[in-house]
Amino acid sequence: MSRLATGIDVLDRQLGGGIPAGSVVLLAADPASQSELFLNELTTTRGTLWITTLRSEVAVSDALDRCVSPTGSPTIRDVGGDAPLDTANKLVRDLPEGANLIIDVVDILERNEAARYRKFLNGLQTHMVNTRGLTVLHGLKGESVPQNRDLTEHMADIVFDLDTKIDGSEIENRLAVPKFRGGQALNETIKLRLADQVTVDTSRDIA
Repeated sequence: MSRLATGIDVLDRQLGGGIPAGSVVLLAADPASQSELFLNELTTTRGTLWITTLRSEVAVSDALDRCVSPTGSPTIRDVGGDAPLDTANKLVRDLPEGANLIIDVVDILERNEAARYRKFLNGLQTHMVNTRGLTVLHGLKGESVPQNRDLTEHMADIVFDLDTKIDGSEIENRLAVPKFRGGQALNETIKLRLADQVTVDTSRDIA
């Protein structure tokens, strides 16, 4: 099975070379975290369509320009209008072979009626398999998680769960991969350092 790089070397090694082509990935993270670094680094690997549902196209572009670590030059489209699910669906159908798709954030689409959202996810998965692409759905954790998040978690092939905690003077980031359809999920979390890029935190935990 061919694997697609995420742009994050440590993660690709843990996953046996990357993510299987044709996969849909959910990246669940706290709103006040550096989870966007995962999206930024993904843009360096292949041609990428970045669908934004909350920030404007200019805001996403400016954030990428300010990023210290290397980034790609994704096509950015704002679908935060009257019919975000319909607009996103049209954009997905036009994705070329082997492309990355980022939906940031998926929460807006999850707030649609369950049957319509399920149809969108099924169409997305079919297109990813046919084009051997890769999709990352960026979902926010917290008190206002949409009701259809369970549907997203079930339909996704892989789930990345980023946990960010403030412990005294330290900010601790741990990445769990509890689900890996067709592969092996990780038994342990990965302690990460999220500053201007994603790296392994080599500091030791003191009991």
